Amino acid sequence: MSSKNIEKIRNIGIMAHIDAGKTTTTERILYYTGKSHKIGEVHDGTATMDWMIQEQERGITITSAATTCAWLNHIINIIDTPGHVDFTIEVERSLRVLDGAVGAFDAVSGVEPQSETVWSQADKYNVPRLAFVNKMDRMGADFDNCVTEIREKLAKKAAAIQRPIGASENFEGVLDLIEMKALYFPADSMGSKVELRDIPSDLQDEASLYRDELIEHLSDYNDTLAEKFLGGEEITKEEIKIAIREAVIKHNFIPVLCGAAFKNKGIQPLLDAVVAYLPSPIDRGEITGHSLKDPEKTETRKPSEDDMFSGIAFKIATDPFVGSITFVRIYSGKLESGAQVYNPLKKKRERVNKILQMHADKRTEIQIASAGDIVAIAGLKETTTGETLCTENKPIIFDLMDFPETVISVAIEPKSTADEKKLFQTLDQLKIEDPTFTYKHNTETGQLLIFGMGELHLEIIVDRLRREFNVGINVGKPQVSYRESIAGTARSEFTFNKELGGKVQFGQVTLEIEPTDCITGVVVESKVTAKQIPQNFIDAMKKSIIDSAPGGAMAGYPFVNIKAIIVGAEFNEAESSEVAYAIAAANAFREATTKAGLRLYEPVMDLEIVTPQDYTGDIISDINAKRGKVFNMGIKQNKDLINAEVPLAELFGYSTDIRSKSQGRASFTMKFKTYSEMGMDLAKSTLEKKGIYI
Repeated sequence: MSSKNIEKIRNIGIMAHIDAGKTTTTERILYYTGKSHKIGEVHDGTATMDWMIQEQERGITITSAATTCAWLNHIINIIDTPGHVDFTIEVERSLRVLDGAVGAFDAVSGVEPQSETVWSQADKYNVPRLAFVNKMDRMGADFDNCVTEIREKLAKKAAAIQRPIGASENFEGVLDLIEMKALYFPADSMGSKVELRDIPSDLQDEASLYRDELIEHLSDYNDTLAEKFLGGEEITKEEIKIAIREAVIKHNFIPVLCGAAFKNKGIQPLLDAVVAYLPSPIDRGEITGHSLKDPEKTETRKPSEDDMFSGIAFKIATDPFVGSITFVRIYSGKLESGAQVYNPLKKKRERVNKILQMHADKRTEIQIASAGDIVAIAGLKETTTGETLCTENKPIIFDLMDFPETVISVAIEPKSTADEKKLFQTLDQLKIEDPTFTYKHNTETGQLLIFGMGELHLEIIVDRLRREFNVGINVGKPQVSYRESIAGTARSEFTFNKELGGKVQFGQVTLEIEPTDCITGVVVESKVTAKQIPQNFIDAMKKSIIDSAPGGAMAGYPFVNIKAIIVGAEFNEAESSEVAYAIAAANAFREATTKAGLRLYEPVMDLEIVTPQDYTGDIISDINAKRGKVFNMGIKQNKDLINAEVPLAELFGYSTDIRSKSQGRASFTMKFKTYSEMGMDLAKSTLEKKGIYI
């Protein structure tokens, strides 16, 4: 890709709540751009982008899939992301490297919980967006409600650039408020032909009204447009398009389009909008990172193939033919097959064996890629998700990604000795692929536990172990991933003074600990300075405390909400060693936590339920019985909306519970909210059920 064409690249993601039609929309895009010659359907397991057997069987997207297509002489790199909350990391790492996104919304359901989550993720990375109100052909479709909820629930400046012609079974096409034309999509051409007609006379007033509303919104960002609008001057469609593009890229303005992807309506205008309004890599400007030598100092790279190479490895996957492949967004420079790149975080050189352009699970080998491209690389051995790749003589480090906490686990065991070796190799591979998956041995019970974001996440992991990797395993029931913390403050001193390897090793440390709000683990500070004791000994103590935090002290659960302060350390120049201080610090920390009084914390989920009013009372009673708390109620699509906080331990099998209490008419979504302290009696009984006595 030459530098003069980078402005014709669009790197976009399709994101939404589960079942809003992301993959169906992507399938139509592939068909109308000529990338595929047949429309794949999610419901019958033929969707190109849902290529995993688990996706085809369940009719949902599990892993983000990348593809490339062309429209109006532009290259569009698309990532179709999952909508289920268990796979939110797939959305996070995609948005990290994308220049723009299309948010799809169900015209009946409007803004749903996971919609809010993915839009919050897009806000974090400042990704410009379009909104596509899908499923306008469904009974109860309400375009205006969707626009209102985008403004209110997502707190976005949004305005329609299209209006639906009809709704539900009468949905025929769309009004283009910029061109002031009516677009129809004849069924006999599978939507391939777009008929441009004059706006029907009975819709002209509506079109003019909403065109004025669009211009009024755009006037907030464009002074020239504002002057013309207030002065009653004619505003051309070219002026409107320029104003929309500028507002989308610079000001987070959301143009709203509509259609019915399953009925092949509205996709070509959506593609036109992607090309017209979403940014190219050049529009996104220079990419800022940090200096390898001085993290406080910033470095920049230009989105040009003439600058030094840099990129982010945002996803790692296993390809049955190539082996492990690393998806990379290239921000600057060129990358050639066979070249050597540098990982500044690991301080390792990596060899690029192959460069692949991906189309879901299909691949095409290319020899060179450059700024703006999204490609897969075979041959990288050290690089993991979120790490920077660059040239060694001019290194740069881009910001890392944040990964959410795992809240659920299941115990697994290999069926045979042969399976045992294969199991651990496979678990290591899955851990590299998925940063929200991990595993460990529980020293208290001797079990091998795998941890994930939810029941479905673990179900998919187990299914892949058995079918994709052919590992024989026995699987237990899902378990809650608890956390340990402390009730108060404490102080502890520990001295390590023993002979190891023929030399006396000495280390003495005094620690104070106190509760804090650091939910991710343990924060370590030191009042001991490098003037009192060498800095490498201080670093060894800090690392030892942080490394011991995942093991807990009561039941083997990780510590959270603790600050440890190194307040004293004796130094013996002849006998002091790093290993001695590390051992002393770990023991002092463990003793201090016991003195401070150990507490058990449990994950609490944010639960949103939509139910017909007839069942509201029973559902609220059930929430109360599950130790839950309702904190908000409202109305959504003539149904009751219930927001509650409920401990995860009470929610296993909740889909069955809520179906039985609502005759299958209520639906729910949940996501992790926080960890909450358990009462001593409840904590004691919970641990006793696991054979742990305190």
